[in-house]
Amino acid sequence: MPIEPSPSRWQLDLDQATPQDDLVGIGADLEPGTLLMAYRAGLFPMGVGEGDNAPTGWWSPDPRGVLLPGHVRISRSLRKPLRYYDIRVDTAFSEVMAGCADPSRDGCWITPAITAAYTRLHELGWAHSVEAWRDGELLGGLYGLALGGLFAGESMFHRATDASKCALVGLADLVFADGDPRRIIDVQWATPHLASLGVSEMPRSDYIARLERSLPLPVPPAFDR
Repeated sequence: MPIEPSPSRWQLDLDQATPQDDLVGIGADLEPGTLLMAYRAGLFPMGVGEGDNAPTGWWSPDPRGVLLPGHVRISRSLRKPLRYYDIRVDTAFSEVMAGCADPSRDGCWITPAITAAYTRLHELGWAHSVEAWRDGELLGGLYGLALGGLFAGESMFHRATDASKCALVGLADLVFADGDPRRIIDVQWATPHLASLGVSEMPRSDYIARLERSLPLPVPPAFDR
């Protein structure tokens, strides 16, 4: 079972959020209690500006990118690589974070402080990696938080064609395994890459309502450690 950390000394919520304004706050810290409070309220952290010392922004996109049960779309071209990847959970969390934080990637926002914060959440049992392996080599994956019926995806990477897509499909198989329609995968923003897999958008108000229904659910067995 995940370990509940000490409560945050901050208060993060959406009381002052403006419709269609994705950035809703700046500051606070990246302590485990702060991060869990934020995700439970529908927010997540991402630096504002460039560099390791950029202030922490708290984001809640409107609309929100989500993947819902029964909406996963697997194209004909993706079916073949899916057969060749071995999907694993939490066997290479640090390597997945390093892949996502590769500074050569466009728009990389994962600083050493972010890496340290999510590694701590992983040690407490909240943050997880879903990995795509082939022939004993890690070729792609993603990481995020499992809170009840929510999996909050943070970032993904690939070193081979379709590896990250296969990791996301593997994640959906794990999260939606029990068929409960209240479960949800949060991907923050819908991109064309993610839309090709069935990701859609919903207004922030709808996301928060769905989040409230999903959080009391049990964590999928794959992430309950």
